[in-house]
Amino acid sequence: MENETKLTAGDAELTLEPGNGCRIASLKVAGTELLRQGERFGAFLMVPWAGRTENGIFRNGGVTHQLPVDAPPHAIHGTVRHRAWEEAAPATATTASYHVELTDPWPYPGRVTHTVELAPHSAKLTLSVEVAPGGDSFPAQAGWHPWWNRNLGKGGQDVELAFRADWQEERGDNHLPNGNRITPRPGPWDDCFGMPDGVDVTLNWPGELRLEVQSPAQWVVIYDEQPEAVCVEPQSGPPNGLNTTPHLVTPIEPLEITTTWSWHRIG
Repeated sequence: MENETKLTAGDAELTLEPGNGCRIASLKVAGTELLRQGERFGAFLMVPWAGRTENGIFRNGGVTHQLPVDAPPHAIHGTVRHRAWEEAAPATATTASYHVELTDPWPYPGRVTHTVELAPHSAKLTLSVEVAPGGDSFPAQAGWHPWWNRNLGKGGQDVELAFRADWQEERGDNHLPNGNRITPRPGPWDDCFGMPDGVDVTLNWPGELRLEVQSPAQWVVIYDEQPEAVCVEPQSGPPNGLNTTPHLVTPIEPLEITTTWSWHRIG
């Protein structure tokens, strides 16, 4: 398998790493890198759950499952972000699609597909989660975790975030939503927000570039507590959603989530 897949459209170039969780490793516009590089880089995929699952435990009906606790005391960000993915359809200059099988430590067989469609001023991303043929239904979540550069490195100002949320999920001492919905508070954040009309967050690098993160999904986690990057994460449910707001994937109803990143230069 190739180590990376490059898509190009206009002056935009997007790089995928199918052998590393199908991570979007890079997004350049007119040669300017928008995604952080280095140890925590690009945009990784959160499947079959997003964020933290409390104590690594979730239930499917009357059955309780224990997931590996990799962010003690919780399990975090799913099981496929470091797996090698296989090509689902031949890539073109502007589109690519890969899939991976859900296997141990996830207790239910299934398949995840990630499709990327690049245009000169946007990228549309689609994640789908399906039950394996003959498999049982299971709860799941999906989403993206991009590391947007706080500064584009051209001598300009740091990024500014703009969004309007209906509520913020109040965090408990265990770093998970405690069930209370509160009026959104000022940042910095490592918090989940509810947007019932769909996710819509603008990142503005003044005088350089404006980028919108949009999704029909109703939840977004925003994390901007570290100096190098800001994360705007559309996802199909809140942290610990496997337990609090499960979406049941069935043989006739997959889970599908999309997000679109659209941008234009203003410098």
